[in-house]
Amino acid sequence: DRRPPRPLPGLGTRRVSAEAALRQISVQRLFDDNADRLGLHWKGGRQGGNRVLTADSELKPTVGQVGHMNMIHPFRIQILGAAEGTYLRGLAEAELRGLISRLFTPELIAIVVANGEDVPQFLQDECNQHHVALFTSPQPSPHLVDVIRLYLARVLAESTTLHGVFLDVLEMGVLITGASAIGKSELALELISRGNGLVADDIVEFYRISPDTIEGRCPAVLRDFLEVRGIGVLNIRTIFGETAVRPRKLLKLIVHLEDHGHEAFTDLDRLQVNATYQDVLSVPIRKVTIPVAAGRNLAVLVEAAVRNFVLNQRGIDSTKEFIERQQRLMDDGGERSRWTCC
Repeated sequence: DRRPPRPLPGLGTRRVSAEAALRQISVQRLFDDNADRLGLHWKGGRQGGNRVLTADSELKPTVGQVGHMNMIHPFRIQILGAAEGTYLRGLAEAELRGLISRLFTPELIAIVVANGEDVPQFLQDECNQHHVALFTSPQPSPHLVDVIRLYLARVLAESTTLHGVFLDVLEMGVLITGASAIGKSELALELISRGNGLVADDIVEFYRISPDTIEGRCPAVLRDFLEVRGIGVLNIRTIFGETAVRPRKLLKLIVHLEDHGHEAFTDLDRLQVNATYQDVLSVPIRKVTIPVAAGRNLAVLVEAAVRNFVLNQRGIDSTKEFIERQQRLMDDGGERSRWTCC
């Protein structure tokens, strides 16, 4: 049974939220972004370029959107590889036509024939009739699935924006936050001069590319720029070179700057026994608060915080080690006192 194209192709029958509807990609953009990398050639269904693939909270883009031909749980993007080609060539003409016709559900937005396989003429005719894009690629089908899944995970990821400076500090994604004029950009400039890299200044776009992974990127209009009060807008790539900027980085640590007077320093928890976290797109991110005061080398403190965070990830907790050492000394002192009294 053949079903005609829907008025809004590619959206499927599931209801999507307004937020998810904003996270979508057209077939034309998918082709343009991956044509060179995957050697894609548009074979048929040219009118399907305006179909859209929309993020659905019930259907994760890395799992349910793209895969090999599956008639039980069909994918939005069907990949036909060597195994599928061999199977289809072994079918009688009537069986082949019937099986291919079943691919064209309302949810289907594109078909990719991999491995340089020959495209059955009937498949091309059906794609033209249903306005479903048909691509060919010389790449092996597993490679196509992996690349397109990762690509969709990035472009359809849930996102938000935060105010701050996002840096690559010692190969770790660090977001520096704090009140306006507290010195975030000056600190970023000092860190860059020490060999670290800038991702984004002022506005940072964050995307949840997996259930527990947040990736930070820079809006296109702000890319390479850092504003420093008293100097103006600096092009970091031009001043420090290509290695001083990063296109993206995974968010691992938030460093929050707070303005503290002398009296406030005496009230701080100097041991920082309990780790604090901040939720970013429902993912808890480790947060460190550094007091800002005259004479403090904040760049060194941020690098030290990153190094300490790396040690914590490896199960090494300096604060806990110090407390345990103090406890052992107190216990040993009490034991010696007891024997002395006796």
